[in-house]
Amino acid sequence: MDLSFSDEDLAFQKEVKDFMSQSLPADVHDRSDRGLHPKKEEIVRWQKILHEKGWIAPNWPVEHGGAGWSLTQKYIFNQEYFLAGAPQVTPFGISMVGPVLYTFGTQDQKDKYLSRILSSDDWWCQGYSEPGAGSDLASLSTRAVRDGDHYVVNGQKIWTSFAHYADMMFCLVRTDPDVKAQMGISFLLIDMKTPGVTVKPIIGLDLDHTLNEVFFDDVRVPVENRVGEENKGWTYAKFLLGNERNVIARVARSKYQLARLKDIARQESMNGAPLIEDADFKRKITKVEIDLMALENTELRYLSQEIAGHKLTAEPSILKIEGAQIAQAIKGLTVEALGMYAVAYEPDALTERRNDGPIGPDYAHGIMADNLYQRAATIYGGSNEIQRNIIAKLILGL
Repeated sequence: MDLSFSDEDLAFQKEVKDFMSQSLPADVHDRSDRGLHPKKEEIVRWQKILHEKGWIAPNWPVEHGGAGWSLTQKYIFNQEYFLAGAPQVTPFGISMVGPVLYTFGTQDQKDKYLSRILSSDDWWCQGYSEPGAGSDLASLSTRAVRDGDHYVVNGQKIWTSFAHYADMMFCLVRTDPDVKAQMGISFLLIDMKTPGVTVKPIIGLDLDHTLNEVFFDDVRVPVENRVGEENKGWTYAKFLLGNERNVIARVARSKYQLARLKDIARQESMNGAPLIEDADFKRKITKVEIDLMALENTELRYLSQEIAGHKLTAEPSILKIEGAQIAQAIKGLTVEALGMYAVAYEPDALTERRNDGPIGPDYAHGIMADNLYQRAATIYGGSNEIQRNIIAKLILGL
């Protein structure tokens, strides 16, 4: 395993660092630093800056707007991006439906949607999970019946992140109920302004509105908005999920948040001394830091294998499991470091209306909300239980 960077790679690393320090807006950085969800106008502004630089979609092919980077350069970019405290690019367009469209879509679909995804002029959401179809996604029941040049869609999706902002949804629907579950699904692109689409909020543990239910009541979707062949949607769905899990270890983001945890522990006190000097708390931080170092080296080992031409199978599932658990551990320790000031949290919108200052130190705002929201990290993107099944099948042969 070769972990060294070439002179060219090191020059690229410096270019990314310089760009991030000069171009990331302070207000966008502040919300990301606190673990708060970015406001739509803020993340769109930041993504347009990335687009202007040509760095919004580094994993896309050059002919569709990608950066043309090597695997090593992509790794360096992701590391420096999150070490700078930048928020994740909204994944639904760039990381999810975009690759599906340039791989399986018609030329008209590519022409219509890809440029608007890159420019953040369209905001997308994902219509996969249903009340009775989460981990067992193939059991979905939202129905699309062909009626001339349209499909008529009826059903419900749930846990739909940022659907209240979305212009478009990529949606799995059942077009043939009389065949094996995976064989009767199609992949549709649905305009969220279409009559019959209703979005209802789900308020999470963090008391924020990021999740939604989406209902379809005789929603007419043009057949031209179907991606690929009818009843072949499961193929495109699996392709999409593979892209979603490409950068799932969260190493750089966790390193950034670990550094923030240490900084807070230096400012908080225990028995008259900085908390960072408490033997028990130091042991907890050391444990998670060792785990993170091991995960980083595992990620680098897999990168080295990919560069050498080895095709990964279930290795991303290993990264996903450990990355999610480490991220949750860091957030839990940050709450512990703040003590009572972490417990006295409130929704972001309420804090913005206060005229009497924050409860506790300013850096406490957002910590508990982020900790609560990220309890879902071991569920979204494929639950850790499902990831273990994938590992058992593809690596252990069970």
